[in-house]
Amino acid sequence: MNASAAPTWPRRPTNLAKAVTAELVERIVHGVHPSGTSLPPEPVLCESFSVSRTVVREAVKSLQEKGLVQVRQGAGTMVTPPSNWDMLDELVLAATIAEDNTLAVLDDLVVTRRVLESDMANVAARLADPETLDRLLAQVDRMDELVDDHITYHEHDRAFHDTVMQASGNRIARAVVRALESQVINTARYMGRTERSLCVASNRGHRHIYERIAARDPDGAARAMFTHITEAWLVRRSGSGEPARLQR
Repeated sequence: MNASAAPTWPRRPTNLAKAVTAELVERIVHGVHPSGTSLPPEPVLCESFSVSRTVVREAVKSLQEKGLVQVRQGAGTMVTPPSNWDMLDELVLAATIAEDNTLAVLDDLVVTRRVLESDMANVAARLADPETLDRLLAQVDRMDELVDDHITYHEHDRAFHDTVMQASGNRIARAVVRALESQVINTARYMGRTERSLCVASNRGHRHIYERIAARDPDGAARAMFTHITEAWLVRRSGSGEPARLQR
């Protein structure tokens, strides 16, 4: 991508600052503006995007909030290393996943889910009330009926996991998982294969999680969730690179 080329906008966006921010996030993540280099000066960005200085300044401020740049007096706006980036930000996460051909970022997302949801399953096995247990069983039974309809099946799959998370009472962990999943849930690279047999195998994992929670077995519930999330991803996963980051 030419760093000075104006983006192709079929229609001029109503919120120019957001549009400029999104374009600059992609340029930084894709290496058009590498870490340790300066963004083009303000006048150049204004000309490149055909926007005012106010719009550019608002976009740069947003990039700062996302951890992608640092404004240094006398040195311009410097692009920061990836270790500084806010990976929970939807634009940063989406651009990073799109750029990553090894699936390492998605592997890390799954590992994060696995850690948090395993702990929440542990707590749910101790705290879930009878109504929650009934809901989990009903969800598992319903998914057995939906294995031929992978779209509806996966909607119920997400609802099952959310019921477990809500039962734990950990609103912060649940918010992190939901924020991460919202960025990838409709992408082919994350969803992967969707055959009936995979839905059947997936729901066996759900049923085992439910059984351990219903048995008030916190460690067993955590292990069941850990195994389910790992195996479900390894089956769906397709791409270059070994999933070494998932090994424990």
